[in-house]
Amino acid sequence: MGYESTVQVIQRGGKNRQWYLICPAPLAQALEIEKGEVIEWVVEDKHRILLRRTSRHTDSPSTRRRAHE
Repeated sequence: MGYESTVQVIQRGGKNRQWYLICPAPLAQALEIEKGEVIEWVVEDKHRILLRRTSRHTDSPSTRRRAHE
């Protein structure tokens, strides 16, 4: 079964754009994706992207920003 998602683009200033790919909740639940989990997007070709899990989380001490910065 497939899940559709709409790509969102946020324009910030002149040429700075951010692209957002939303993961539907049923898919995230089926994959047991957790908040803060770091994932890697691997482009296989123009029509296929592989989602690869890493062992890192954004809330780990090595990747978390310090409060006073």
